[in-house]
Amino acid sequence: MPTIKRHLLAFALATTPAMAFSADGVELPDTLGMTAYGTSSAGYSQMVSIGNLLQNEYGVSVRILPGDNDVSRMTPLKMGRVPLCACGIAAFYGAEGVLLFADEDWGPQPIRVVTTSIASFGLSIAVAGDIDVEVPSDLEGKRVSYIRGDDALNLGTEAMLAFGDLTWDDVERVEFPGYGRSFDGIIANQTDTAFTVSVAGGPQQLAASPRGITWLTLDPDNKEGWARLKEVAPYFQPHKVTSGAGISEDDPWIGSSYPYPILVANAGTNDTLVKSMVKIFTEDYDKYKDAAPGNEGYALDNQNMQWVIPFHDAVVEYYKEIGHWTDEMQEHQDMLVRRQNLLLDTWDNFTAGDTPDDDDAFRSAWMEVRAEALEEAGMNPIFR
Repeated sequence: MPTIKRHLLAFALATTPAMAFSADGVELPDTLGMTAYGTSSAGYSQMVSIGNLLQNEYGVSVRILPGDNDVSRMTPLKMGRVPLCACGIAAFYGAEGVLLFADEDWGPQPIRVVTTSIASFGLSIAVAGDIDVEVPSDLEGKRVSYIRGDDALNLGTEAMLAFGDLTWDDVERVEFPGYGRSFDGIIANQTDTAFTVSVAGGPQQLAASPRGITWLTLDPDNKEGWARLKEVAPYFQPHKVTSGAGISEDDPWIGSSYPYPILVANAGTNDTLVKSMVKIFTEDYDKYKDAAPGNEGYALDNQNMQWVIPFHDAVVEYYKEIGHWTDEMQEHQDMLVRRQNLLLDTWDNFTAGDTPDDDDAFRSAWMEVRAEALEEAGMNPIFR
């Protein structure tokens, strides 16, 4: 495997703790730290349930550091203060060195997946139910929300438009200062859409309003639509959604989602620790699947084996051992590792030279260099 030469010394000691032997081939430290979303989030609740399992079954005490934003969740991982982060899609942005990670203090990170959760919820655009929109192409000419300063939500909206062969130029863009205000705007008839997760409070409020709610149908057999969507945001995948506002097992939504949380480590994180964790998530599934909402998403069958962030080497080793790995998966993994190493090398070369002092100019210069390097390697920059 290619060697990752940098970004390891800062966290090598922290991610190679003394191991305490536990049963069933699991070796973990007596105390295990990780970061997660805030205490009211589904991700935090899930990690608490995993912590209870580790304490009861393996005698491991889990220390969860809640973070209010992507930077506060990922900084302890970057600095080696914790070996794991139950992150959101910002883990992908960090691996790519884009958006808020296109900063001189960050750049691309050697992030690797341990496991992910794809549960019963979905992520897409919630649409007012009174404007006769069923599929993304129906949004042409409609009022579509744009959230100032929230790249992830806006990129999600742009991806949904792309599925319908639309861009921001084909809709009326309505700007809001925050996520919550976009739902207030729909209810007040100032806009018609908001990007969200199906189980959030905003969709519930919209569903209970006079306008009602509908969700964009994304036909999984529409190969051209999905190809356009993934050119913008390749982390989305088709999903049959069974929970959320106006959605149920009896009335599912054929839409989209991506993993949340995404349990990640750095490439240099101790192999034994990582292998123990993926073993627990896989083989102890029946012991924790009902312990918190969304835990069913960690089932082995729900893992996307050819996603956008490479697996940790120890995870690949484990999947090979249990016969859940193919040549096609290995080819995809190798491509992702090559991409990651290319980004890390490009960042090192970029920052070793003269870089602009102005933050905006720095980001612009990095994004240009980044795109050129990826295109020369025959890879899609995705972000520009």
